[in-house]
Amino acid sequence: MLSISINDQLPRSPYLVTSLPGPRAREIIARDRAVTSPSYTRDYPLVVARGEGCMVEDVDGNVFLDMTAGIAVTATGHAHPKVVQAIQAQAGKLLHMSGTDFYYEPMVELAEKLAKHVDFSHGAKVFFTNSGAESNEGAIKLARYYTKRSLIIAFLGAFHGRTYGAMSLTGSKAVQREGFGPLVPGVTHIPYGTHASLDYLEKQLFPAMLPPHEVAAIVVEPIQGEGGYVVPEEGFLQRIREICDRYGILMVVDEVQSGMGRTGRLFAIEHWEVIPDIITTAKGIASGLPLGAILARSEIMTWPPGSHATTFGGNPVACVAGLATLELLESGLMTNATKMGELLQAGLVKLHQQFPRVSLPRGKGLMVAVDLFDDQGNLDRQLRDRILQTAFLHGLLLLGCGKAAIRFCPPLVIDSEQIETAVEIFADVLAEILN
Repeated sequence: MLSISINDQLPRSPYLVTSLPGPRAREIIARDRAVTSPSYTRDYPLVVARGEGCMVEDVDGNVFLDMTAGIAVTATGHAHPKVVQAIQAQAGKLLHMSGTDFYYEPMVELAEKLAKHVDFSHGAKVFFTNSGAESNEGAIKLARYYTKRSLIIAFLGAFHGRTYGAMSLTGSKAVQREGFGPLVPGVTHIPYGTHASLDYLEKQLFPAMLPPHEVAAIVVEPIQGEGGYVVPEEGFLQRIREICDRYGILMVVDEVQSGMGRTGRLFAIEHWEVIPDIITTAKGIASGLPLGAILARSEIMTWPPGSHATTFGGNPVACVAGLATLELLESGLMTNATKMGELLQAGLVKLHQQFPRVSLPRGKGLMVAVDLFDDQGNLDRQLRDRILQTAFLHGLLLLGCGKAAIRFCPPLVIDSEQIETAVEIFADVLAEILN
């Protein structure tokens, strides 16, 4: 049996030394059930002890290939040395001094670097948050404040968070709303990603029940995340921009899951050459530390002191992690995301040919998904969930999304050998279940 010391480098492919979950993991899971909220969603019994790059080790010494990146968070991989070094250095100098009330350079420097990445005509201003949900909450407030309008348009299948404003935008799963009403009023949902949906908005909703001059914002994911890694029809995002321009509506783009290099661009909206009014981001921005941001056109972010604030958003340790992350993204990880994403999709195309119940892949960069079908061609959630569980038993970490999709969102440091390993294990799992 291989014994891995905490100081040893992890293997670059899965290595399982116990049955799953192992004895230590079972003990911790039992403790967890006794004291933590039942609202947490746990897809399989993984109890992580440490991570390195694309690999994670559980508390029993089992090593897994991580194709989840902590739900698209650890963009630079687990415990990237440059990110860890930046965190350690900053932690020894200043852990916290609220940016709401005082100033410190890491917060200013990260805002400057983020602002340079968006092509707003009069520049950008940045408000730091702790999470994607908080970023979207702030974006709603800002849009309503700036436009003096109250209505918001969002999309079915969208996920923007679970706090009240963000949950009101979310249209992903009924369980995320059930029992929590009333929600924030004034939000209308329409189908995502098609010109038919926008026809319905313009030809039916606007004339009949949704006065466009009362709409503050259209909030849209350039690629839907939790909704299934859905890529919209060509021209869909450009048309939203046109509608917003026509009626004085703000275009708010949620890049919480699709941003920070995951699709090969810092923000996925860049693939369509559309410039929004507000961008929300989080997840991969600080490679594992809690940080989010709202980027808005300078002429829009005009709310006065005290109208919106946060104690911890833009924390100095999180900001230096963000600076290290951004440097790594700019120095090659976004390019790697494009290359490895192409390799991943090529491998998944071959699996579709071998296993017709697996769809062709979709997505951009390392934001890729496939759907699972039953024998009649219907989306098969039970099959999807069984595959997730079986992949875990083979040392491959995957997550579901949408109705019956499996998403592949690994750390952007993944290499071709690890991509091939992931596809091979996925193929073995499919053969075990479907043959």
